[in-house]
Amino acid sequence: MKNFCLSLITFLLFAGLANADQQAKPIVKPIVKQSIKPKVKIKKKKRPTPPTRSYKDPGSPQFTVLTKDSSLAALLDISGDFVARAPYLNAPENLRTTGAPQGKTHQFNLSSKEASIYNPGIARKVFGPPDPKNPKSLIVETHAIDFQRTITVYIPAAYKSGTETPFMVTHDGPKVIGQIKKNLATVFDNLIAQKRIPSMVVISIANGGGDAQGSQRGREYDTMSGLFAEYIETHVLPEVEKLYQIKLTKDPNSRATMGNSSGASAALCMAWYRPDLYRRVISFSGTFVNQQWPYNPATPGGAWEFHNTLIPNSPKKPIRIWMGVGDRDLLNPNIMRDDMHDWVKANNNMAKVLKAKGYTYQYLFCEGNGHGMRDAKKQYLPHAIEWLWSDYKAD
Repeated sequence: MKNFCLSLITFLLFAGLANADQQAKPIVKPIVKQSIKPKVKIKKKKRPTPPTRSYKDPGSPQFTVLTKDSSLAALLDISGDFVARAPYLNAPENLRTTGAPQGKTHQFNLSSKEASIYNPGIARKVFGPPDPKNPKSLIVETHAIDFQRTITVYIPAAYKSGTETPFMVTHDGPKVIGQIKKNLATVFDNLIAQKRIPSMVVISIANGGGDAQGSQRGREYDTMSGLFAEYIETHVLPEVEKLYQIKLTKDPNSRATMGNSSGASAALCMAWYRPDLYRRVISFSGTFVNQQWPYNPATPGGAWEFHNTLIPNSPKKPIRIWMGVGDRDLLNPNIMRDDMHDWVKANNNMAKVLKAKGYTYQYLFCEGNGHGMRDAKKQYLPHAIEWLWSDYKAD
């Protein structure tokens, strides 16, 4: 009996230990492979490729075709309409030249919170549909934003602190500190060293962000008014003078402005609405089309009104303008379909009304180029700058 009891106790003891050991072990669940559904990529609708337009199309200006032997120097004193053809060369002015003194480039930021103009900025989430009551406008919902604007300042090597200097304002400048378009400084270094343009300061101003209707960039560049020129005059230029001991000229004939796309529209707006401030303009792929927002009945077609009504119906202004466009430049890229979104037609029209009113202008129709004229710009940017200042005489 004693042996039986000992055996029973031993059995129960080992059984309890075994059970405790089983309870202590974690329960491992089998891995069940779950089918992961692949993410569906939503394809954005691509803009249709703009057609290639010919300089011979109906309604075009009377162009002169430049040949390989055409001298850019011979074009410096000439107004008119010209066709440029590929291949395009990288102009020597884009490359560092031995012996050409190098200017210095500086940068600083401006906050929208510190401005009395464009404070706050605006942005949109969606492009917005056409206004059913007005085919020339969009319905766009915007919201307020704060933003930083980077200002890049090129100061030529020969500049003496405190002396009055001509200058050029360029649009769509680098957006953040550290981004610098070095080739632009190189072009100015070379042209100034070769005495082909006056020694001048260049102020590149970043836009406020976004593009077209409902964006801060569109508000600054596509609005038909002198407000952006006023913003630069009261907020940007005083800071440049204060930070770098520069005295910027007040003479409008010694001030120029340059832009690409909507930046070109902004450049012309600055001179058109404020000829007391600017009288020299360079335009690459100028957005002289209907992108103004909100709608303004005084200029219902936005920048299209430059060639449609403003220039032909106004007394000639003291403005000198160089323009270029690509034969594959933009055509109706948005949903408005108002017949005022053809960049080639707009620039052709600009050339014709400028000629009719007797303006001093030069217009290059560049074959083999799309919006922005990247290939042609490598060859013709130095020429455009030199042409713009070729009549300049310092006081």
